[in-house]
Amino acid sequence: MNHRFYNKNKKEQNRILIVLAICSLIMILSSVIISIYSGIYIIGILTFAITLSVIAPFFDMPSLKKSGKMIYYSSLFITEKPKDGLIKIHGGTLFDYYFVIDKKMNGKQRTNFIIQKYLDGLLHLMEEYKNDKKMKIRGTSYIINKKTAEKIGFEIVETDILQKIILICNYCNILISNSIAKKKLSFPKLNKTKTFEANVSQLLKRKEYIESLNKSLKSTIANNVYKK
Repeated sequence: MNHRFYNKNKKEQNRILIVLAICSLIMILSSVIISIYSGIYIIGILTFAITLSVIAPFFDMPSLKKSGKMIYYSSLFITEKPKDGLIKIHGGTLFDYYFVIDKKMNGKQRTNFIIQKYLDGLLHLMEEYKNDKKMKIRGTSYIINKKTAEKIGFEIVETDILQKIILICNYCNILISNSIAKKKLSFPKLNKTKTFEANVSQLLKRKEYIESLNKSLKSTIANNVYKK
């Protein structure tokens, strides 16, 4: 897996996290001081909440990966441990976007790259559970559209209230991730977020198409890199 954070040794990883923690603490303390002297306490409260939301994945993901609670099937395709016959899938977090996406890519190239990593991870997941065809896979995304999801074997289901609340609470985090993906300030339209669901058997029926799409995107990305 090509992930610049995980490719570093433990000492380098810790150094990055320490610097991030110090910078975040300075930002929060500065906002608190400004709040006290200005009397506008909302400044400190918002800065504290937003800062924690933004840095949380940088600390959570390495820890959850180490404990096995989160599993990487590609650098931008992550799953929770199976529970009650269900695997919840996730696209890369802000942490992953920062360390995985090539900063030289333009918006279209980044979107293709992200989708290709989704497909790559999905294929690895399908391979692992090919003998457990009743295993259900569910995920929520604002990047993959309904048409693409249905073509690879997913069905659209109602996004539960808890998931909607989580998305709203993490709006700043998602805003930054979406802006990185598009390489410009891009406000995510959470009302267009879709939840997709399928059994492994449904996905295996579309395996050939998924492999073809994955190969096509890989070729497109490689050609763009070559042109540089």
